[in-house]
Amino acid sequence: MEPLVAAIDQGTSSTRFLVFNAKTAELISHHQVEISQIFPKEGWVEEDPREIIQSIYECINRTCEKLGQLNIEVSNIKAVGVTNQRETTLVWDKETGQPLYNAIVWLDLRTQSTVERLINKAPGKDKNHLKYKTGLPISTYFSAVKLRWLLDNVDEIHEAVVKDRAIFGTVDSWIIWCLTGGKNGGVHCTDVSNASRTMLFNIHTMDWDPELCRYFDIPMDILPEVRSSSEIYGWMKSGLLEGVPISGCLGDQSAALVGHMFFEEGEAKNTYGTGCFLLRNTGTKRVMSDHGLLTTVAYKLGKDKPACYALEGSVAIAGAVVRWLKDNMGIIQTSSDIEKLAAAAGTSYGCYFVPAFSGLYAPYWEPSARGIICGLTQFTNKNHLAFAALEAVCFQTREILDAMNQDSGVPLKQLGVDGGMTANRLLMQLQADILCIPVVRPTMSETTALGAAMAAGAAEGVNVWNLSPGQLPHLTSERYEPELNPEESEYRFARWKKAVQKAMNWETIDVCYNSNDQNNTN
Repeated sequence: MEPLVAAIDQGTSSTRFLVFNAKTAELISHHQVEISQIFPKEGWVEEDPREIIQSIYECINRTCEKLGQLNIEVSNIKAVGVTNQRETTLVWDKETGQPLYNAIVWLDLRTQSTVERLINKAPGKDKNHLKYKTGLPISTYFSAVKLRWLLDNVDEIHEAVVKDRAIFGTVDSWIIWCLTGGKNGGVHCTDVSNASRTMLFNIHTMDWDPELCRYFDIPMDILPEVRSSSEIYGWMKSGLLEGVPISGCLGDQSAALVGHMFFEEGEAKNTYGTGCFLLRNTGTKRVMSDHGLLTTVAYKLGKDKPACYALEGSVAIAGAVVRWLKDNMGIIQTSSDIEKLAAAAGTSYGCYFVPAFSGLYAPYWEPSARGIICGLTQFTNKNHLAFAALEAVCFQTREILDAMNQDSGVPLKQLGVDGGMTANRLLMQLQADILCIPVVRPTMSETTALGAAMAAGAAEGVNVWNLSPGQLPHLTSERYEPELNPEESEYRFARWKKAVQKAMNWETIDVCYNSNDQNNTN
């Protein structure tokens, strides 16, 4: 049997464990468990760290059972990679191993007043004050402001910091710490791609930055050690995979870039999950955006390898709009129903939907925006609304692509796509039509997990996956060519941008978020 490499893919709405053939990149087996989201107040989004780690154990055990049914030995798994929802922020007690509060999820808005305070103390009240060092604007999105909120508002965390018992991490750090022994010697680390999303990491020196930590008033001794994306961090301490090295770690969007094998400068992918995330590889150059994009560390595939960077555009609400139509509005019964409804309409009939449920991310970075549906007439029905929701995902992607083309000066020729929503063929065709370039979808859709597996398998000391250009496996794909005439596409995009302006400056921070009560939901 050829060597196998596994990946833990811990996303916002589910956890998966997947096993790949290290020679062919074929997906051998996997298991998925949904994760509950907790909404204690409007704009607040949390998850239980214990549920996250439990879901990982369940996925590992079930996948190993499935391998047994295929008569495949679990001992063929030579390494495990980790990929995760980024920016989601956890603090736990290193002596008890228990989380000290729920994980604050990346799209949570409770830190809006914290962000306003931080921007107000910046020279010229400039939200891009830290961008040279971090590549990021000061925003509710990133981990440092969530950690600042936890330190200010949760007594248990403040006390644990004083007693030198608290440690911080994004979801990857929590997973690796737990799986390598937890309170009994667990490894407290993260990789460069996740660290670059905290606002505490200097993307030039490639380490935590004392000045940034002072700016946010965050003690450096609670931070994890920063490592490359492909090296042995530690070994699984228990369960069916005891003794297997954990040797790959990438934030989910970086993992997807690696899974597409987009190692060349200028190649770009968009992931359609809870949100949408478009990354364009800029190689070893740090390209600073003048058009509202982020500069992020894409990957560093080995201790002695160079770091590669990406320009990124982030959309908060993509698949989450489908979930909203299902769970909040009852317009569809299952997520896949949206394609049938939208296809029945074939058009939005002038209806435009801006799903700014968590404000607007790139290229606006406007937390005061809120969701809006406009252009309604007596003729509008749920089919048109479904179509408008899918179009909204495509329009948001178009805004980011336009900004990327302006920043790089080189128009993108085609877009690689992945993520759960890409199973929707209507959405993929709409995306090609609205971008006016081809959209290419790998037939094997688990690109994010594949990237984490590749990083793990290629690590020094594992060496079962060769990432040399001539050695990469070939992935089959589907290609969607634009079918709409460009004038029609431009007209619809212009109307969408008009709707975006109507969604701006809707909320003020005093109304919902200026709250110091702890609301500890653990």
